[in-house]
Amino acid sequence: MVSNPRIPFQLGDDRPSLPAFNGKRLLVHLCMNIEYWPIERPMPRGVLPAPHGVAAAPPDVPNFSWVEYGLRCGMPRIMGMLAERNIKASAFMNAQVSDVYPRLTDRVLQAEWELVGHGWFQQSLKQVDDEEEVIIRCLKRLEALSGQKTRAWLGAGLGETERTPDLLRKHGVEFLHDWVLDDLPFWMWTEHGPMVGLPYTFELNDVPIYAIQHGASDEILTRTKATLDVFERELEHQVRIITFGLHPHIIGVPHVAHQFEKAIDLLIQRDDTVFVTSSQMGDWFTNADPDGAAQVQAWKEAQR
Repeated sequence: MVSNPRIPFQLGDDRPSLPAFNGKRLLVHLCMNIEYWPIERPMPRGVLPAPHGVAAAPPDVPNFSWVEYGLRCGMPRIMGMLAERNIKASAFMNAQVSDVYPRLTDRVLQAEWELVGHGWFQQSLKQVDDEEEVIIRCLKRLEALSGQKTRAWLGAGLGETERTPDLLRKHGVEFLHDWVLDDLPFWMWTEHGPMVGLPYTFELNDVPIYAIQHGASDEILTRTKATLDVFERELEHQVRIITFGLHPHIIGVPHVAHQFEKAIDLLIQRDDTVFVTSSQMGDWFTNADPDGAAQVQAWKEAQR
């Protein structure tokens, strides 16, 4: 009996030690979610509830404005901050952003951020009529923009159906961020061959920190420091990865961006830190664990 039909269970301290990434044992991944929230639809999330106990109906002007502020003002602020430090993030981008916000798309491409699949607009794959068609359309659009294969994916709202990993792998996606169950990458089974699950985060993620848990402005810095305190001991035995889940309408407001900048500088000051994108991390892991694909396939066969 298994808990998970795709991913073998393994205790973290049972995993073999992974090699350093270009001599660095602390990988940092900045995941910027760049999303299109259509004004004619209910907003995926809100910062301001509607008054009088009535659910907000489109057009939900305050909550649409919340997210659009992030694209107009938060993105330039964070992109400038990272460019000053020569750091590239991964752009977890709704493909339709390129239609609605072409100037922003150009800036992301000029910054040479990796484009990671994140749906057509901000809508879970659980809600679409033809999941495979949406996946194909997203991948084609992102590949047309970047001129490169789209190798990684994070579902909008991390939403999946029972078929999602199979369809993603069928259409060439190698790395999937939806399964937030380990500090490190791991192999997972699909009907079209093994793929690699890459870390994402709920803890160093601005949505839970600020929109759900209503943390103070410096909470992201506090959590970064505490994470480093724990990882300091663990780094003796295993590579560690710090992932930031970011949304420009939250991380990009001035009082939060100020604290995020401090967290980034804290990481830069270390001599064991390297900033990576999704595919860089995925390639490092597949080279470090070349037998994992066959092992997860054998694990699945043993269940049949």
